[in-house]
Amino acid sequence: MPTDRQWSAARARMTMYSALRRFFEGQGYLEVETPTLIPTPGMEPHLDPFETAFVPQTGVGEERPLWLHTSPEYAMKRLLADPGCPPLFQVCKTYRNGEVSRTHNPEFTMLEFYRPRADYHAIMDDLEGALVAMEAAVAPGRALFGAQRFERLTVRDAVLRHTGLDLHVCSTGPTLAASARAIGVHVGEGSTSFDDVFFHLFLERVERKLGFGRPCFLIEYPASMAALARLKPDDSRVAERVELYADGVELANGFSELVDAKEQRARLLEEQALRRSLGRPAFALDERFLEAVGRMPPSAGIAVGLDRVLMLLVGAKELQDVLLFPAHDFV
Repeated sequence: MPTDRQWSAARARMTMYSALRRFFEGQGYLEVETPTLIPTPGMEPHLDPFETAFVPQTGVGEERPLWLHTSPEYAMKRLLADPGCPPLFQVCKTYRNGEVSRTHNPEFTMLEFYRPRADYHAIMDDLEGALVAMEAAVAPGRALFGAQRFERLTVRDAVLRHTGLDLHVCSTGPTLAASARAIGVHVGEGSTSFDDVFFHLFLERVERKLGFGRPCFLIEYPASMAALARLKPDDSRVAERVELYADGVELANGFSELVDAKEQRARLLEEQALRRSLGRPAFALDERFLEAVGRMPPSAGIAVGLDRVLMLLVGAKELQDVLLFPAHDFV
């Protein structure tokens, strides 16, 4: 049975959703719904989707595998490619296999929103406004999101601040690995991939220090870490990607969208190859998504973990405290 704390969080969730919808309606957004059951999953190298199957019982269609989406991103971008599409938002259940921890649940609630003819700066402004509105409704005395403007910090500056290492100097896997080991970060024997070394360094020395005092938008990730994002026009070493942190917890991930279908195909093929090298299933490319990318206007979008937002607003320590049926019920 749910605890008193879980019931209280359920009431706070209803208030949070109401405030969220009022905010986005006031900003001219349209709320949409897209399928959670999809024929082609995303290609993120480190995410595992839940697989199921369509079995025809009415003589229509053929038996085939389907997956629960890990994000509504591909479907929402297909809508975004339609001429005259307004800003869009969606609140939906999302599924990622195997993810259970203090801040992970295999089934969770995501807010995802997109603004056409905008970049990642505009989407940061919208998210900051939405979080301030939700906090004012749920926990007006908490002052986590509404006390002052959010910090905007580049990945390079964050790593330099907390490790003393400059990613523009340590710009290859071997040089970053050697520098990380020199300051006592374990990066694995023989590790030469820049991305792998970066994540060891980031998770051990940087991530848990972000967003204390005021929330932090971490911006401009290395180009190799943003397969769906536009590169910064005046510095192709970084992508216009943003993550939001508060009290050391990652809340959101977004970017200025890549709208070059040829480049998007090449990046997905790279991720497909990486999945194979990691021993994970290599899914087919989503051709409808790729066709839509080439018709999208310059746009920006971001995905937000609403269960984590609620956890911070009500002062909970773990996601299971704000879920009526957490994964701990069955794992």
